[in-house]
Amino acid sequence: MSGLPGTIRVLIAEDSLLVSEGIRRIVEAEPDLEVACVCGDLESMLEGVDRVHPDIVLTDIRMPPDGADEGIRAAAMFRDNPTDVPVLVLSQYDEPEYALKLLERGARARGYLLKNRVLEPDQLAAAIREVARGGSVIDPQVVESLVRARSRPKRSPLAQLTSREREVLSEMAQGRNNDAIAAALRMTIAGVEKHINAIFSKLGLSEEKEIHRRVTAVLMFLSGES
Repeated sequence: MSGLPGTIRVLIAEDSLLVSEGIRRIVEAEPDLEVACVCGDLESMLEGVDRVHPDIVLTDIRMPPDGADEGIRAAAMFRDNPTDVPVLVLSQYDEPEYALKLLERGARARGYLLKNRVLEPDQLAAAIREVARGGSVIDPQVVESLVRARSRPKRSPLAQLTSREREVLSEMAQGRNNDAIAAALRMTIAGVEKHINAIFSKLGLSEEKEIHRRVTAVLMFLSGES
């Protein structure tokens, strides 16, 4: 690795030739940045890191072979490597959970930017420098989405139930079986079973034994009413 401060050697990992070329031009236009290697998939990225020892890896979040979250997985692998190369992930997805996954092993020398920052060369170059020097950069748009998600009040699953479904669940909480519920609410057995299945679905209960689902539903109802 080259000494920092000084020239920052960048490994570009991107399967789109168009995007890769755009990033290459941005890097080469900066006097303190240079392209160390260009890779198109996860395997060649890992090989490239071992071969050229870049100061930073600038990687797409999704690449061959799976097109899933290879960029983030690679960042986690590098954490276990003594060199722990800095990683700046580019993504076209404004999904905070990806950024959180990237940072769950620590924010040092990690960054997450939306791909449209390629259209803003100064911002991309600044992010490369910051992450290469051990800093952390998260795209402002992703931060805003994360704040909105965290500040949004969580809606109880019970709020999804209709008034009739709540009546049925209330009867279940009193220990009544389907026959007794049907009699109390003047419904057919089939109607009671239909409402109970809807309750299980809305409360996100798994397809386990009936008694377990009934108990879990009642516990959720009682905790929601307290």
